[in-house]
Amino acid sequence: MLILVEPEDVSTSQTLAAISMHDSELYPDAKVTDTSQLTRRISVTHIEQSKEESEQLPVYRLYKRRFAGLFGFILLALVTGMPWAWFGPISTDTAQAFDISINQVNWLGNIISCVYIPVSLLVPVLCTRFGVRRCVEVGVVTLLISGWLRYAGTITTLSPESAYALLILGQLFSAISQPAFQVLGPKYSEMWFDLKGRTTATMVIAVANPVGGAIGQLLSPLIGTARQSILVLAIISTVVTPALFLIESEPPSPPTYAGSKAPQSLYSLLRAMVGKVRPDDPAYMAPHERLDFVIDTLLFGVFVGAANALSILSAQYFEPEGYSDTVSGLLGATLLLSGVLASVVTAPLFDRVLTHHLGITLKVLVPIAAGAWLSLIWAVKPNNTGGLFAIMVIIGVCSLIMLPVGLELGVEVTRNADGSAAILWCAGNAFGIIFIIAEGALRASATASPPYNMHAAFVLHGVLVMVVGASVVFIRAKQVRREMDERMAQHLNSTRRVEGVPMYPLVTAYSGQSIRSIEKESGSIQDRDDFVPLPDKRDDMKVDAIETVVQSDA
Repeated sequence: MLILVEPEDVSTSQTLAAISMHDSELYPDAKVTDTSQLTRRISVTHIEQSKEESEQLPVYRLYKRRFAGLFGFILLALVTGMPWAWFGPISTDTAQAFDISINQVNWLGNIISCVYIPVSLLVPVLCTRFGVRRCVEVGVVTLLISGWLRYAGTITTLSPESAYALLILGQLFSAISQPAFQVLGPKYSEMWFDLKGRTTATMVIAVANPVGGAIGQLLSPLIGTARQSILVLAIISTVVTPALFLIESEPPSPPTYAGSKAPQSLYSLLRAMVGKVRPDDPAYMAPHERLDFVIDTLLFGVFVGAANALSILSAQYFEPEGYSDTVSGLLGATLLLSGVLASVVTAPLFDRVLTHHLGITLKVLVPIAAGAWLSLIWAVKPNNTGGLFAIMVIIGVCSLIMLPVGLELGVEVTRNADGSAAILWCAGNAFGIIFIIAEGALRASATASPPYNMHAAFVLHGVLVMVVGASVVFIRAKQVRREMDERMAQHLNSTRRVEGVPMYPLVTAYSGQSIRSIEKESGSIQDRDDFVPLPDKRDDMKVDAIETVVQSDA
């Protein structure tokens, strides 16, 4: 900082000497510029140029209201996750109550996966054009509509065809609301959280949806009849809608370098995947990054699809072997809830300890989870409740830890948060449809032993997961986005400085807001934990601040 001092009672040289001797001990890092040798008139052009240079410095900030938005995302993702698994444990009761077939009940879950695929690819387009908040508003409105359309289908005077049509229509609107909160999770965490909280934010949003599915599996068989359970689901969908007002579109200042970049389109990501982008384009992906994203998409899709199939077909998996619908629902819920507990413990570790080990994590967990899925071929048999619960815990712990890891890795190699998440979730639902349709066709006949068993379906399930899981050995998982953020943070940290005369005994005519890190309310120039106090008021001295440069950590 260059200071012009115009004393009224003391000489310029005496004042500067006193300032230098008094404040050099308080501010050993400050540089004092002797203005006694400078001309009294400093050009306005120099002042404006200094202000422009300081304004170009990046300012990264965190806001407490990010947690309110995160809580809103969690609540809405929980509720939007309930409908697709709601009818799994009560498939038999639903078929009897509405006079429809088991396959028709299965399509109450399949329709969500089918509609989810095109809608998830539209979410990044809408987000780029209208912002996160507008997408969330659309999701909340469709969630509310879906709940009461399903309930309209429970009117007893309707024919089975009309009632089923309303149920399907309600599930279709659920499929529109669900991707709004899943696809935008990584984008919200990138926009509002720094390196020490980004993975955790992605994790809690990502697992909220399957947790909602687990809660749905637990509630639906406990509420009463199938018609009563549909009413409860509509009430839950209505109660959660005010959470919309907790979510904001974007913060005034970004938290990291990646959060400050303009969003890229889904189209640019697709072009980068096929090598149609120049190396100087921000969307460019190196060949190995493209391979990593393909492998990540296959792994994410197969494991999410396998879990979705288990949630929807849980009763059909286990009831032929003698397990009740309550036990079937508990097995699916155990998979999800055990994984949630593991994710809560491990996600902060990926933010602060295992920050560069996403690839190693996948290489360890994928074989364990794939082996557990394969073991169901032999484990699903009568009187093996303990063994099945143990396998569900293993699958849940490995799969739910991999869920945020896969999402974060997709963003790391593409630098496109909402585009990569859309493709990953789209793949998960596509594989879910494949699993459900193929395994439904493989159900044994009524004359089999036991009747309608799913042994052939478990063979397909386990083998497909094992084959795709083997591709994990080729993944490199270089975390490019994190490396860029860390380099920027290190650069700002190494060049952080405050240039100027300490302003302890002086009064300023210009408050020095060269960047937004000045907090007027606290009476200080604030840079995280470092403070330069603003001056006490003195009547015998006038000070003009020429330039202030404060550089902040990410």
